[in-house]
Amino acid sequence: MTKLKYTEKKDTRSGFGAGLLEAGKKNKDVVALCADLTGSLKMNAFENEFPERFFQVGIAEANMMGLAAGMTIGGKIPFTGTFANFSTGRVYDQIRQSIAYSDKNVKICASHAGLTLGEDGATHQILEDVGMMKMLPNMTVICPADYNQTKAATMAIADYDGPVYLRFGRPKWPVFIPENEKFEIGKAQKLIEGSDATIFATGHMVWQAVEAEAILESKGISVEVINIHTIKPLDTEAILASVAKTGCCVAAEEHQIAGGLGESIAQTLIQNNPVPMEFVGVNDSFGESGKPVELLAKYGLGVEHIVQAVESAIKRK
Repeated sequence: MTKLKYTEKKDTRSGFGAGLLEAGKKNKDVVALCADLTGSLKMNAFENEFPERFFQVGIAEANMMGLAAGMTIGGKIPFTGTFANFSTGRVYDQIRQSIAYSDKNVKICASHAGLTLGEDGATHQILEDVGMMKMLPNMTVICPADYNQTKAATMAIADYDGPVYLRFGRPKWPVFIPENEKFEIGKAQKLIEGSDATIFATGHMVWQAVEAEAILESKGISVEVINIHTIKPLDTEAILASVAKTGCCVAAEEHQIAGGLGESIAQTLIQNNPVPMEFVGVNDSFGESGKPVELLAKYGLGVEHIVQAVESAIKRK
């Protein structure tokens, strides 16, 4: 398989903004709500194009979720926008009761997730949101890898009937997924073919995995890299097919190890095909203020940590 290269660096939140505008052009029922962070969520273009379909609710996130749930009763497709910390932790009761339990067609769009939020520090760097959202019945959880995939995912969830949690980030990040590639909810994406180990990665960690694969290849180790952009529903078929071939795996995510993607993969493996597995993620810790890449390295999410995890998994085969 052709080795991946990135063309430029763009923030995934801008991919969301571009996708939201396209979804709005395609479907007049798409509406957008924002909690005083229009610029940060890149929702300006939608607001300018469709001012009558944009609702600035102010710093009132719980109210925003209730409003969004109510709008679905009239056939609207509401996209809520705020930081991931405020999209989940601050409003969990409203999401559970008014959106997930009621199975309302709300798209919860969460920016500035994880350590790569950077300088805003631990209070804003939510690392528990995937676990909170994936445990909710009816909730779909998506974490795309780059600008292009975030744009495509945003457009795809507009056509999907049901509550969705869409997670993306703040920093400019390598763009390596082809433009206009179709986004399939619940379908894992094999990026690199390999035979010695599998890296399952999500979000910003997908590019980290790609870079780790190049280092491992130089050491004579053949690694399969799979982008798990949909954490729920999990593509168990793709996961089991890959580990049946490679015999061991690593899960890499910008999230707490407890409750994240790796935990879901481990559950799948233990029920079907137990193999050696290592976890790359935040280990029961809050973050801190700093540069995104430096924080990833400090908290064990650097490229070198993925390389070490793969080597450890292979030794356990």
